[in-house]
Amino acid sequence: MSFPNNFLWGGATAANQLEGGWNEGGRGLANVDIIPHGKNRVPMTAGLINTLDFDEGENYPGLESIDFYHRYKEDIALFAQMGFKTFRMSIGWSRIFPKGDELEPNEEGLLFYENVFKECKKYNIEPLVTITHFDIPVYLIKEYGGWKNRQLIEFYERLCRVLFTRYKGLVKYWLTFNEINIILHLPFMGAGLFVDKETEMKGKYQAIHHELVASALATKIAHEIDPSIMVGCMLAAGNTYAYSCDPKDVFKALQKDREGYFFVDVQARGEYPKYALLQMEREDTMPIMEQGDKELLKENPVDFISFSYYSSRLTSADPLKNGTTEGNAFETLKNPYLTASDWGWQIDPLGLRITLNSIYDRYQKPLFIVENGLGAYDTVEADGSIQDDYRIEYLREHIKAMKDAIEIDGVDLLGYTTWGCIDLVSAGSGEMSKRYGFIYVDKDDYGNGTLERSKKKSFYWYKKVISSNGEDLN
Repeated sequence: MSFPNNFLWGGATAANQLEGGWNEGGRGLANVDIIPHGKNRVPMTAGLINTLDFDEGENYPGLESIDFYHRYKEDIALFAQMGFKTFRMSIGWSRIFPKGDELEPNEEGLLFYENVFKECKKYNIEPLVTITHFDIPVYLIKEYGGWKNRQLIEFYERLCRVLFTRYKGLVKYWLTFNEINIILHLPFMGAGLFVDKETEMKGKYQAIHHELVASALATKIAHEIDPSIMVGCMLAAGNTYAYSCDPKDVFKALQKDREGYFFVDVQARGEYPKYALLQMEREDTMPIMEQGDKELLKENPVDFISFSYYSSRLTSADPLKNGTTEGNAFETLKNPYLTASDWGWQIDPLGLRITLNSIYDRYQKPLFIVENGLGAYDTVEADGSIQDDYRIEYLREHIKAMKDAIEIDGVDLLGYTTWGCIDLVSAGSGEMSKRYGFIYVDKDDYGNGTLERSKKKSFYWYKKVISSNGEDLN
């Protein structure tokens, strides 16, 4: 068995990293708009800088991004040229409900996404839509305190009802929250939370519970409105290796993996795992759960599990044994058997196969890789070409690992969307120079450039991969 005939090849993006048009079409201000590029970006995403406004001395790359808002037809046509079967994108919550708590949605915002979906359908591209991709209206943070306030479930429910009703027949695949486990690491980006050291973990787990309940509610509503809809959860994944065969290291690796699995345990199995309940009791971080929450979770598990994979992780019971590197907000020990990207993210294609097997063995539900890619510096040659062989090599080896997971291990995999199929603003660093795309966008880290699009060498390579359904990787 090779890749299934209906395998969904494509690319992935997020509204806040490519859309722009932040103050057009009735859109409201979102948390992602006010996260700057530069030294304050990580502290801001981690909730360490308590501000909900712009600073005159900062650069905010998300405001314009790459202007997909005005150029979506051009970009979708380029995706179609590559042969995309699916395009992962997200909804800007504040484009539909500018403040977040309104009773009626913003028609201009609804029409924009309707037009985008119809443009995709014109080329037989299936939209894969994330409802919330690190996107919260600032008003909901200012007035309600973000996801630690239970009222956000009601506002999210309203958003979901509007989306599922308006786009019935246009969107089949939905994801409730992007990388839901990122709350533990970047709480302002993930849930609109500022860090209060005295109540930090309790606040995070309360926000997590509210998002998990909201996710189950979204799944319930989707199936009521259109039983053909498939709803998935989304995890920032990557198996954690033990630094040595010391049982203490092995157990530490198990604990680190559980930090992420805990979320999917609830979303896919419908209940909190015992290990998580016991931990929250010990640490006095148990969230307030209202009557009916457990039943809602149990009765509405997701249909499939999606995840991002950029690298494996490495841990030890003795954190001083080795230096650390970074990978998608997760600090990890340096693995001496792996090379790394320009940004220090370790490259481990076999780790993808390991991760696929670990998740599939645990849940026995269809999987979907919705983010995987290489952030790298690209050079535009004198003739205008971009020879990104390093990106092709990275993707080739990861696709081989996917193929092995399907053919040899029997993993049920729905599709694969590479991250940043068109160059966009990096969520982690706020840079344009950290490029992932098959399509180059002429813009630098400080907003300079024409925004013109051009095809990289990888564009033509990925087109060949898709047309051969993953058989031709040369």
